[in-house]
Amino acid sequence: MRLYGRLAREARPFWRHIAALCLLSLSSSVFALLTPLPLKIAVDSVVGSHPPPGPLAALLPGAHSSQTAVLLLAAGLFIAVAVLKQAQQFAVLVLSTYAGQKLLLGFRARLFRHAQRLSFAYHDSVGTADSAYRIQYDAQAIQNVVVVGAIPLIAATATVIGMVYVTARIDSQLALVALAVAPVLLFTLKAYRRRLRAQWHRAKRLESSALGVVHEALEALRVVKAFGQEDHEKERFRRRSSQSVDAQLRVATAEGSFGILIGVIIGIGSGAVLYLGTRRVLAGTLTLGNLVLIMGYLQQLYDPLKTISKKAGDLQASLASAERVYALLDQDPDLPQRSDARPLTRARGAVTFEGVSFAYTPRQPVLTGISFAVPPGARLGIAGTTGAGKTTLVSLLTRFYDPTAGRILLDGTDLRNYRLEDLREQFAVVLQEPVLFSTSIAENIAYARPGAGRAEIMAAAAAAHADRFVRELPDGYETQVGERGMRLSGGERQRIALARAFLKDAPILILDEPTSSVDVRTETAIMDAMDRLMEGRTTFMIAHRLSTLEGCALRLELEHGRIAALAEVEAASADPEAAQAHAS
Repeated sequence: MRLYGRLAREARPFWRHIAALCLLSLSSSVFALLTPLPLKIAVDSVVGSHPPPGPLAALLPGAHSSQTAVLLLAAGLFIAVAVLKQAQQFAVLVLSTYAGQKLLLGFRARLFRHAQRLSFAYHDSVGTADSAYRIQYDAQAIQNVVVVGAIPLIAATATVIGMVYVTARIDSQLALVALAVAPVLLFTLKAYRRRLRAQWHRAKRLESSALGVVHEALEALRVVKAFGQEDHEKERFRRRSSQSVDAQLRVATAEGSFGILIGVIIGIGSGAVLYLGTRRVLAGTLTLGNLVLIMGYLQQLYDPLKTISKKAGDLQASLASAERVYALLDQDPDLPQRSDARPLTRARGAVTFEGVSFAYTPRQPVLTGISFAVPPGARLGIAGTTGAGKTTLVSLLTRFYDPTAGRILLDGTDLRNYRLEDLREQFAVVLQEPVLFSTSIAENIAYARPGAGRAEIMAAAAAAHADRFVRELPDGYETQVGERGMRLSGGERQRIALARAFLKDAPILILDEPTSSVDVRTETAIMDAMDRLMEGRTTFMIAHRLSTLEGCALRLELEHGRIAALAEVEAASADPEAAQAHAS
């Protein structure tokens, strides 16, 4: 019930559409009641000698004895019901599609926003493919439950009530016999519900796993092709997918056996009503037309019962998806923010690490007892072997993670006391592998500040030594860079990333191996641009090559997650007044 309640709250903004859908769907009960009526009139009042029902007799004044008039009226009623029924189904289709798609779009957008706010620790442990599956596929549960599932269930329930009432008015004993199958159906549904839900959970988990293989292989396609491992990845995908296929087959088997049981139960009910009804016709206590009407209503009664049972079974897949979606939404977003968190407009840039330790898992410490201070405007060069903890150090600075011990201060205040959004506005980051989006060069540069004008974008590109090569491209700043910027060279991508950092104009700069993947000539141009970018900003530069750290007056060397050396060196481009550090 809690799950249904959460789904109902998601659908609240569309309550008018859903209410209209309910009313339209309930009108199907009226058409279901009217559908067998023309047949009863034809059998009793045309083939037989009974007068037409009272309301219809009023439409035929003085012509009660005319079989042709009665037959034409019955045929006309049949056509009218059929046309109105189709019009009702058309309206339901259009409205349910509109409401369902709008509801799904809003839900997916909320999920996507939440997934972006989750911590790196969550995505590192679960994988991005799992979140993508939940957003794209599991999110459809809200549409399936609210629009495709719940509304037909309401309409079917109303139809069952109407059919039972009308059948009871004709023959109460036959109505009781017909309705006797309902408890058996409910018991069968209860027995299968948990089994189906658990099997759907497993099937969706395996589908998500297979999707993860596709994501990994396509994201690393250059590596796959370079090592000729296309067949290996295909087999890996086939293995994961075959597990998913097996799970789907088990679900299909369970649903099929559930359907067979429903069919057998309803068949027994129909047979019992036919047997008893025929005996009553032979005994003269029931007319043939009424038996035909009851059998028609019985079909209309059992169809909704089938719908209720089938939809309740089908809903288990959607409810399993809904549970997976809410498991994602229930994850704490990013890192906790204190209710009294301080706003931060622009930091001076003084950074202090006090006894900072960090571990991704409790038994594998990455950083231990890190303490140092960097004054505003100083440049700190960070060196160390691969795996020493360099990137983790700056990830703590941007609060991608929180220290497991110690604290980090910005301008004398613990990072955890600032509003997270304001804190991250203080940093501009240039990574070893620059990240570009599949849009134009101008949009990629403006990603740092979406409201920037074209003149500001071009100025930032010129400062990063990117303006010249951009202008030489066929479409200039409107050139599409392709997925992850692959239409540009490594040096060009890096300069676009630098232009983005120039445009952001943040007080603190993080440069993570910014020249490790470019040639010497390109490195010179990038270093010149970076030197100007670092002016007046507190800078953390990670590099393997010591030549890259020549402009840094402060040097920090990490080894096995500890400070191996921390020193002040001569640096022509550093501010001598800012070149101070305190270590312990």
